Amino acid sequence: MARSSKEGKQFEKMISELEKTVSLLESGDASLEESLDLFEKGTRLLRELARILEEAERKVEVLTKDASGSLSTGPFQEEEEE
Repeated sequence: MARSSKEGKQFEKMISELEKTVSLLESGDASLEESLDLFEKGTRLLRELARILEEAERKVEVLTKDASGSLSTGPFQEEEEE
């Protein structure tokens, strides 16, 4: 399985987990301690998801210098895995 496919499945799993966590918090059925634990879990998931998105964004656009030294954006071209 390709690396990006694994990352995509991991990302989708984490999104689903975050949605469940938010739903549990919104239900109001959890105790204060459980709610704090859920909030911490949701915060960790959110940070990791943001990191994955930032990494993906860097892969999509790569800063390059043109002949005049100006910066422009271009598509990311990942090297083929052997």
